Amino acid sequence: MSRVKEFDVDEACDAALALFRRQGYEATSVSDLVAHLGVAKASLYATFGTKHDLYVATLKRYAERTDAQVVASLSRPGSGVAAVRGLLEGYVADIAGDAGPIGCFVVNAAIELLPRDPAVARLVERSWDTLEVALTMTLERAKAQDELPEGSDPATLARFLLTVLQGLRVLGKGADAAGRLDAAVSQAMRILIRD
Repeated sequence: MSRVKEFDVDEACDAALALFRRQGYEATSVSDLVAHLGVAKASLYATFGTKHDLYVATLKRYAERTDAQVVASLSRPGSGVAAVRGLLEGYVADIAGDAGPIGCFVVNAAIELLPRDPAVARLVERSWDTLEVALTMTLERAKAQDELPEGSDPATLARFLLTVLQGLRVLGKGADAAGRLDAAVSQAMRILIRD
């Protein structure tokens, strides 16, 4: 007869996600995880596998959640340019709030572990691809609504915005980032708005 787990796996995964997001992969030890999750080391290994397995699972969980939120916000009916503006401003608001110094888990993982970790690289690339496709579709809608400057290519603009968004996340980890972030968003919007 198998033993019943003594902890909630989803709660433990969320707790591990918060710890990895705050400390990073390398700085988080198995002892840190055991103490933070309040589980025995044997239970941790039996449920999640290695520390790396747990890290990958938490990164996948985080990316799926945040990617779904971004796709939903960009998919709402209405102006495509307004949807992009809302996304950019939402990133800045998130950075100015609690997430600022902690940063985006996907960006943190890319900075810490790419290119040497193939499993993490796949998840990061998948998240970036999801964002780029969602931006492209939104900008296609904006083009059909005659909101973009003449000759704009939605796919190229989406790639540019992906770079801006990830750059916002990186710069947001620094001190006094507000001026830089606001200036970047303003410039990105000037590129998108039809005269």
